[in-house]
Amino acid sequence: MTARWHLLMWPPLLLSLALLVGSQSIFLRGSFFADLRVGRLGSELTLQNYWRVASDGFYLSALWLTVRLSALVVVFTFVLGYPTAYILARMRSVWAPLLLALLVATSFVTIVIKVLGLVILFSPGGLLNVSLLWLGLTDQPVSLRGTEFGVVVGLMYFTIGFFVLLLYGVVRTIPRSLEQAAQLLGAPRWRVFWRVVVPLSLPGIITSALVVFNLCMGAFTSAALIGAGRILTLPVLIQRTVMLDARYAMGATLAAVLLLCGLAINLISILAVGRLKAARRVVA
Repeated sequence: MTARWHLLMWPPLLLSLALLVGSQSIFLRGSFFADLRVGRLGSELTLQNYWRVASDGFYLSALWLTVRLSALVVVFTFVLGYPTAYILARMRSVWAPLLLALLVATSFVTIVIKVLGLVILFSPGGLLNVSLLWLGLTDQPVSLRGTEFGVVVGLMYFTIGFFVLLLYGVVRTIPRSLEQAAQLLGAPRWRVFWRVVVPLSLPGIITSALVVFNLCMGAFTSAALIGAGRILTLPVLIQRTVMLDARYAMGATLAAVLLLCGLAINLISILAVGRLKAARRVVA
């Protein structure tokens, strides 16, 4: 009798869908009413909020900024995180478990502490700026606050641990003998890495990249604290619209747009990967 392990995924899947639909339905419902100020909503259904978001450059620029910064974080996290995950997965030293344990521990530190640590580190009197000035690498202190670069660094600090942990498990499933066989046939190490390891770990790379992208799309703390009110990503704009302006309908609309945009990007990515796999099977 064959064990049906796939049935174990249904309870967590249904629970996740119930929580997602239950919470997001409130925002979706509220987005179809007009704001009457002071937190009150109108009684008639309308698409005015969606039309305003689609026609107002301010909201569109915030959405584009959120997508662009999230994509940059994915690229930089991949460049730094993939080699780290590969080295940890292939290390035979006794230090490998310790380094992995430290990575796990840092991944669960609250984001507020991480961001405040970055702010202190990059402060004019912080260790990093003092070292850069002493080495003569810069004439003035480097600041992260209020810059897109700072927000990207903060988001990377938040997500890179999850990225490395996910890819670590993926690389561990790739037999080391495949790399050794390619090297015996004369392939240099960089070519083995690029033509053997990366293609075999491609599904894990895509999954990890989408996890990082989704975390960044909804991230608020890094953009709010490091952005210092000058980098208005969509989550920051939603918080201001709801908490400061008490425009609940517009805040719900922005939340719905953020959700739909994220779902669309994920769906397009999955379909593109499916098409790429199908094309490679035809060529093969």
